[in-house]
Amino acid sequence: MPKKTKPQDSDVPVEEEKEAKDALSGLVEELQQQEENRTILLYGEIEEEKAADICAGLLYLMKKTPDPEKAIQFYISTYGGNADDMFAIYDMMNIAKKSCTIETVGLGKVMSAGVLLLANGTPGSRKVAKNCRVMIHSCNAGSAGDIHNLKNEMEAIQYQQDQYINALVQASSLTKRQLTRLLDRKVNVYLTAEEAIEYGIADEIM
Repeated sequence: MPKKTKPQDSDVPVEEEKEAKDALSGLVEELQQQEENRTILLYGEIEEEKAADICAGLLYLMKKTPDPEKAIQFYISTYGGNADDMFAIYDMMNIAKKSCTIETVGLGKVMSAGVLLLANGTPGSRKVAKNCRVMIHSCNAGSAGDIHNLKNEMEAIQYQQDQYINALVQASSLTKRQLTRLLDRKVNVYLTAEEAIEYGIADEIM
């Protein structure tokens, strides 16, 4: 019976190196395309890997061509996602806006965490498609454990909600009282494109 050959230890690093090179090559190609089109896409859930790609794209375009006349187009179509990753993108947008115009464009659906990103484009450069649905709601809780842990988590969620409210009030024409009343309905609050403009979440309908 033939003996089974054991993979050489050197084979594993070679394969990992190839995967790393392929990943780096893909990232470089994506950044080059972004530079040529000055376009960044957020389509789908806001999560860590996608937030990292978007932040890298914004940083690359900001450093490569810091020209206020050359806008970065940021297309958004999302049901929302992780609040921490939303704030990572939000903060990077604020850094980029110091040297570049960011034109946000809402398509299809801009919901939950995506609403702040749409509103955080450069004022006068925030667009929404006529059939785009915009939705605002409170932060979701999903923790379990003993009562002390639950209390701690609820305090953290409340703090995060306060952060979201303050950021969206700053980015839109909503007052803190108006936004709090919307969130206090404790349901998903859907807005038409026209209502999104009325609340200062966007500036014009495409």
